[in-house]
Amino acid sequence: MTLIIILLLLLSYLLIATTHLTGVNKAAISIFLAAIGWVVYIIWGNDFVMDMHPGAYEAFLDGNAASSEQVKNFIYDSIFLKYVGKAAAIVMYLLATMSIIEILNTNGCFDFISEWIRTRETKRLLWTITLATFILSANLDNLTTTIVMLVIMHNIVKSRAQRMFIGSAIVLAAVCGGCFTVIGDPTGLMLWANEAVTASDFSSYLAWPALAAWVVPTYLIGRQLPSRLDIEWGVAPFRGDDTRLNRWQRMLMLLVGIGGLWFVPTFLSITRLPAFLGALVVLALLWVVNEAFNRKLMNADQTSQRRIPRVIQYEAIQQMLFVMGIMLGLGVVSETGVFTEVADWIDATIGNLWVVGILSGILSSLVDSFTIAASDIFMYDVWNAGDYAQNGTYWKVIAYCTAVGGCLLSVGSVCGLALMKLEHIHLSWYIKNITLKVLIGWLLGLAILWCEVLIYS
Repeated sequence: MTLIIILLLLLSYLLIATTHLTGVNKAAISIFLAAIGWVVYIIWGNDFVMDMHPGAYEAFLDGNAASSEQVKNFIYDSIFLKYVGKAAAIVMYLLATMSIIEILNTNGCFDFISEWIRTRETKRLLWTITLATFILSANLDNLTTTIVMLVIMHNIVKSRAQRMFIGSAIVLAAVCGGCFTVIGDPTGLMLWANEAVTASDFSSYLAWPALAAWVVPTYLIGRQLPSRLDIEWGVAPFRGDDTRLNRWQRMLMLLVGIGGLWFVPTFLSITRLPAFLGALVVLALLWVVNEAFNRKLMNADQTSQRRIPRVIQYEAIQQMLFVMGIMLGLGVVSETGVFTEVADWIDATIGNLWVVGILSGILSSLVDSFTIAASDIFMYDVWNAGDYAQNGTYWKVIAYCTAVGGCLLSVGSVCGLALMKLEHIHLSWYIKNITLKVLIGWLLGLAILWCEVLIYS
């Protein structure tokens, strides 16, 4: 039965890697893996439990006779719910941050970006829009940030050829911005939730590598664009009412939303409660401010007319289901003991975490960055010594390599897939025009990370 579960995992990896060809959604594949994997596990639960948890099962029985029902109860109470809790913590955080960004976007809190980049000059527009993306992605969810920025860019840049290059730069900025904080990317959030890293140490090591991985390819992309872009500036977007929040109201909402998320690591360190609870507190505060500022519209029932971007809602739900499915699916594989054996094999044959990081980055571009990162994280115990201890080198290398490595191909991350959908980009075009640039920035950032580890270790 272990072989069946492993085959399910490998088949899921293959389907995820080829989703751009088959049209099958990644979220559907991950949910299928999770459901079927746990069904297979619980059917042959007695063998798995006696192999992996004999002592805990004996304590659970407390002198009662063993039976198939007791095994199922033990698996549900002591094994399955543990993985559900870990996955739910990340999904709840994503739900909170995606809701925050939807409220901000609906109220025009990102309109300042359009004002900031109001130019036809290529360099200024490219750097300002990617800088805004980099900063927002570090504090909010990188997928939702990507979609918001792509929509802004799509509405002002009229040339599809130019949008393809600028959109690729936006995706890279979102991924790099998200990967150097524990709240900007599901991988960092997972490491933080598992206490593999602390927020300050994680960001201090990955900030410069992420910056290099963003700046260098963006500069190279800018060289392929004309000096002046095909731009068309439209009027302010209609939001379903005849009034708009004034500038100070929008800035206050932006401060509550993003500034509140900055406080989440402090909230966790003070209370020891999960990060998603802090994010939900921020969401609740922003919700109250939103209703206070829009009370006239709500009384007139006009807020229902406001255009909430459906693409954000749809992609957000997919992302949450995908994360839940992958974590539950990898959880059942972990309970077979296979990941421990794979880790031992890697240590014996490769024995170098930097090589493992590079290989993981390449696999991320082919399969999916979060899928590969989560697989790498499941293989090792955070309480191991050395490079695998809390704030160990392994966690930083995996987080950086899988995140930026996923941008080597446009199919390696959900942000890249969003770009392919919105701008109808083909994989062959991306490989020809973007992959080499991302590779240069990725390797340069990895070299910076290696120097940092060498200096400070």
